[in-house]
Amino acid sequence: MWWADLLWGFWNGLTAWVVLIVHVFGGWEQYPFYDVTRAGNWYDFGFLVGAGSPLLGAIGGTSRRAPA
Repeated sequence: MWWADLLWGFWNGLTAWVVLIVHVFGGWEQYPFYDVTRAGNWYDFGFLVGAGSPLLGAIGGTSRRAPA
């Protein structure tokens, strides 16, 4: 089902940052960074949205106000 691939992609995109950092230090080799068995349009879209959402949230949250 397309929505299952979308949700799995979103979840894997959210957790990809943590998994990437752990992979750099040589841990969790049994957990893939990207699930190639689910690769497809909906999974890829969900993965990109999930992986980009922490960055977009951090960038959007830094607003400055002029002093009154």
